[in-house]
Amino acid sequence: MHNIQIAAGQIVQQVLTDGRNLNQVLEESLRKKSVWTPAQRAALQDLSYGTLRFYGQLRAILSLLLHKPMLDQRIYYVLLVALYQLQYSKAAHHAVVDHAVRSAQMLNVKVSGLVNAILRNFLRSRDALLEQAAQDAEGKYSYPQWWIDELNAQYGERAAAILEAGNRHPPMTLRVNQRRNTSADYQMQLTQQSLPSRVIAPDALLLDKPVPVDRLPGFFDGMVSIQDAGAQYAAGLLDVRDGMRVLDACAAPGGKTAHILEQASVEMVAVDRDAKRLQRVAENLQRLELTAQLVVGDAAQPDAWWDGIPFQRILADVPCSASGVVRRHPDIKWLRRSSDISGFSAQQLDILHALWRLLAQDGKLLYATCSVFRQENELVVASFLAQHPDARRLPVTLPGGTEGQLLPDDQHDGFFYALLQKIT
Repeated sequence: MHNIQIAAGQIVQQVLTDGRNLNQVLEESLRKKSVWTPAQRAALQDLSYGTLRFYGQLRAILSLLLHKPMLDQRIYYVLLVALYQLQYSKAAHHAVVDHAVRSAQMLNVKVSGLVNAILRNFLRSRDALLEQAAQDAEGKYSYPQWWIDELNAQYGERAAAILEAGNRHPPMTLRVNQRRNTSADYQMQLTQQSLPSRVIAPDALLLDKPVPVDRLPGFFDGMVSIQDAGAQYAAGLLDVRDGMRVLDACAAPGGKTAHILEQASVEMVAVDRDAKRLQRVAENLQRLELTAQLVVGDAAQPDAWWDGIPFQRILADVPCSASGVVRRHPDIKWLRRSSDISGFSAQQLDILHALWRLLAQDGKLLYATCSVFRQENELVVASFLAQHPDARRLPVTLPGGTEGQLLPDDQHDGFFYALLQKIT
């Protein structure tokens, strides 16, 4: 376990100090550990994700326990990992402390005694330390202060629930391929495999507990996909019908592309600027036995790839802060900066302007983000409508009666949708 603590500490350190993407760093680390068992690999992922998820709180606690700055940063991050284990895992406390001491002995034997003292001090004074750490907003919510301030300004008393939802483990939701099965029939198959679930949207089944995909009946035969319930609303809102020409801009990894094709027989063009990510779209479509024209291209510069034939439907699933899906990507909280949001909103507006002229008369464009920040959502749409008198916003109804903004909760992540129609 001490090797896992060291590896997790290294991953967290690379994310926080070098600004690297958690998934990429974790993938690189796992490639170097091919002899590790599945259990060890899963433990490394849990420790890396968990420590980053609660980094604000763990950092606040550690600052209370340290009487002076920790000079050896490798030990600092091992301590963060160990504190996460003591607070949030089911591992025996004595084992966590023992492994952390051994980790310190491997990295810097001079501080192994200090590591032991810090962790035992935490166990002795846990309640008081947690209470003291929570006096600071970052220590209480485990988000950067600017993020907390932004949500407070936008959502008032609802902000706390949004922040807390982002720190919970994400639900595992399935999208039943209606070309192959019904939701009721597939739910019965899950029950037969002792996998309880409940229907939360027309095509969406929420599993009581996450499981590996190889335990899902017919997954590799295309009967079902993994897709958050919030993301599944896109296909229905777009109102696709057989025979239409449809564009999915910024399509990777292809979940929404596939869902549209499962709902109607359309001429689908899926565009993404990243060829490697577009390959994932191809793989998903192949598994589901669906067909689309895949194009490497920039949604903001369609002249480089558009053939001049209008689309009746366009999905503009634009790049964004991903503030609505932080429980799946906890590194985002610490990698984003307040100044990034204005950059995203400018890019989003550029994409909307560029795609609008590709839309046929009376056609519909669905603007989508996985953000909860108004600057990327309502303000972008309002700016676009002010500049396009030929655009009309159509009503969008989502769970909870919200108009376009879906906030994260136990059933889905945070998303925003705005449906625009081209009028004469």
